[in-house]
Amino acid sequence: MNPTSNVSLSYRDAGVDIDAGDALVEAIKPYAKRTMREGVLAGLGGFGAMFEISKKYKEPVLVSGTDGVGTKLKLAFELNRHDTVGIDLVAMSVNDILVQGAEPLFFLDYFACGKLDVATAANVIKGIAQGCEQAGCALIGGETAEMPSMYPDGEYDLAGFAVGAVEKSQIIDGTKIAAGDVVLGLASSGVHSNGYSLVRKIIDVSKPDLNGDFHGRPLADVLMAPTRIYVKPLLALMQTLEVKGMVHITGGGLVENIPRVLQPGLVAELDSTSWTLPPLFQWLQQHGGVADAEMHRVFNCGIGMTVIVSPENAAAAIAQLEAAGEQVYTIGKIRARVGDEHQTVVV
Repeated sequence: MNPTSNVSLSYRDAGVDIDAGDALVEAIKPYAKRTMREGVLAGLGGFGAMFEISKKYKEPVLVSGTDGVGTKLKLAFELNRHDTVGIDLVAMSVNDILVQGAEPLFFLDYFACGKLDVATAANVIKGIAQGCEQAGCALIGGETAEMPSMYPDGEYDLAGFAVGAVEKSQIIDGTKIAAGDVVLGLASSGVHSNGYSLVRKIIDVSKPDLNGDFHGRPLADVLMAPTRIYVKPLLALMQTLEVKGMVHITGGGLVENIPRVLQPGLVAELDSTSWTLPPLFQWLQQHGGVADAEMHRVFNCGIGMTVIVSPENAAAAIAQLEAAGEQVYTIGKIRARVGDEHQTVVV
């Protein structure tokens, strides 16, 4: 077929650099290779990735999750820090599927930009691979989309997709939670990846020195700390004792997330004095004039994951989690609901 126009155009002239995409694939292969695990049949490079479910499962149930990083990315662009948002991306999905008892098996990412910067994208995907290593899952595939005029220069968006498996008889759905059970809180690493629209608004209003010292670290480091991945310690805990419920504290904070695992007649009563609000959240509340109730609805307030166990298992659960490196607080209890009160009460 012969072109009829006198102009000779290529895909690169239209803003898409196929060679850059190929270079990125080559750059990320070593990072993805480190995440490989038993079950991967075909990973990067094919049209579809293949994974074989282990024979250890008698009745395997697949649990899937998808999420992004939200407007934390805007802060990453401003600070030109791209090495940890990939960990955030993995954490948001693997922590979600974990709470139903699932072991994360594999992860796929979607990276979209207007013009592909290979170095930046490789940094992001290196972080994704680090997150997968922390979660014990394979980075089995993904998609890089270069779409001219869709995104401002220097910006990109991320989406992640995790698939895990759980034995059908061991699914954790909250139905065993009863009045008298104990709510344990596992410390967060910071704001994680929720509430950054408010974080950025507070920064805009207060105009802090993001490179200035904040309790021994640059404020920017504290704000960009990657989301903690709780997978390995909690999978180990589930092998040791009965975990009745788990809650990943994401958008909606403590108040809106815990009711997702409670039966209608139960309430989680949390003691706000049982853990200390970390300095970053104190700073955000002070500089933003944010009310307590709003803090609890928007931010994790220092608790990134909650675990609900029976009273007789609480001490053993705390000891095992602390031995695995988690900071654990007894933050509340489950009790009967009175009328139509909210299912999370903070006292």
